[in-house]
Amino acid sequence: MSTCHSQSSNEADLVNEELIKLENQVCFPLYSAANAVIRAYRPLLDVLDLTYSQYLVMMVLWQQNGINVKELGAKLNLDSGTLTPLLKRLESKGIVVRKRGEHDERVRELFLTEQGQNLKSAALEVPKKLRCKFDLELNELMELKRLCEKVMKTLD
Repeated sequence: MSTCHSQSSNEADLVNEELIKLENQVCFPLYSAANAVIRAYRPLLDVLDLTYSQYLVMMVLWQQNGINVKELGAKLNLDSGTLTPLLKRLESKGIVVRKRGEHDERVRELFLTEQGQNLKSAALEVPKKLRCKFDLELNELMELKRLCEKVMKTLD
């Protein structure tokens, strides 16, 4: 029911009460589903010694080795305060290295080490195994992805 139309006071109170019920929220199942997906990733990523956030960074690097840190943050929607400790941890594991930009020393670029590159073959199993945990058809997963992307685009 739209809140833009005129309503009696009693109708408005009833609608307002319904609006704040947990079971009527879109955000709560979205939040809970995101947490459930990340929990489902955990045992698969433990084998790789990666957290979910680290796995996201690695996926970007496997696709675009040598990305600058600012661009990486934009791709992952992470600010530098979140990204910097994450990259330091990956660097301490010996799977990435940060370097100064060739053309601009102020720019930091991120590169895979040989160990980081080798991790990719083991990581190829992660999406396959996670897909088996979903009770959704491929077209449903694609639609879910599309809707999530639409929500993100709308709210950005």
